[in-house]
Amino acid sequence: MSDFARQLEDYRITTAEIIYRMPDHPAFLQTYLWQDLDVAPEFPVLKKFLDFWERNLDGKLFKVRIAHSELIKPAEFRFNANVLTLH
Repeated sequence: MSDFARQLEDYRITTAEIIYRMPDHPAFLQTYLWQDLDVAPEFPVLKKFLDFWERNLDGKLFKVRIAHSELIKPAEFRFNANVLTLH
């Protein structure tokens, strides 16, 4: 499915800041930024990615912060009462 078709189905750009513990040095935290189209508030795509992370990667998750934005918005109209004529 194309990104545009997904946006029409309420998928919006989602960014997650994933903070995890480094496998060799658990006292240190590392940041990973993830971005994809996803549906709020369930975030199935992000949950699938985090499940993959916990199953296959050594770095234990510490915190995940999510930012979500709409990509397709209604057009904004402003009416102007002035007319300008150029020759």
